[in-house]
Amino acid sequence: MDHGLFGPGSVTWRVMGEPILLVGGFRALLMQGLHPKAMRGVVQNSALMDPGEAWGRFQRTTEFVRVRTYGTLAEVERAGARVRKIHATLSAVDPDTGERFHLDDPEALRWVHVGEVDSYLSVARRAGVPLTDAEADRFVAEWRRAAEVVGLEPGDVPGSVGEMRDYIRSRRPGLRFVPEAPHPLRQALNAPLPRFLFPLKPVFPGFVLFAFGTLPRWARRLYGLPATPLEDLWTTAALRTLQAGIGLVPAPVRYAPDARRARRLSAA
Repeated sequence: MDHGLFGPGSVTWRVMGEPILLVGGFRALLMQGLHPKAMRGVVQNSALMDPGEAWGRFQRTTEFVRVRTYGTLAEVERAGARVRKIHATLSAVDPDTGERFHLDDPEALRWVHVGEVDSYLSVARRAGVPLTDAEADRFVAEWRRAAEVVGLEPGDVPGSVGEMRDYIRSRRPGLRFVPEAPHPLRQALNAPLPRFLFPLKPVFPGFVLFAFGTLPRWARRLYGLPATPLEDLWTTAALRTLQAGIGLVPAPVRYAPDARRARRLSAA
């Protein structure tokens, strides 16, 4: 049977179905926002404050993550081909140098990939999702397959937690929040949500602030936010409390259909 990139027994299937990983998804976007090329590619090609465009982009990104995680190999390839075509077609300009670059710039893609993997893993472990060090390394290694979907060579991205940390450390000198991008917290105050999600508007800034709290201290400083051990402790405690509360919800309600299917196949 075609189980796609991961399949039963993978750490990815066990971790990605956890609802707490929604926080990890927002953290991944915040990590992406610190790479100048990656962020300028978004800013210059997306109507970030247009409610219709912003929500549509979020839905497409969510669907891509779902298909890449749980879809068949054919579904993953179709989704990957669309993304690779978009990245190869669209371009942006670095206003500091005048350089024009395509969105499939390998270094930008690599940073986005690592930021995503690091975010999912960091949030899961801080929330208390059971993961040994060996399983954490397996998770990072499994996601090399996902890197290939967007056009990267699997061997060009980290294959363990240690390699991932070394890569992030090596990239830090070139990271910054570009001035032409709207600050995520400012956007959150007037979030471009569709009408049916308007009731969430009052709590959305708090959720985004919570996602900021899951970032490393150096990343929060680049966004101009407080960065002390106190915020780290509070965020970890909040993640664990939220995870414990989610755990009280019956599994048929707690997990999305794809995650429920993955759990059944893994338990068989």
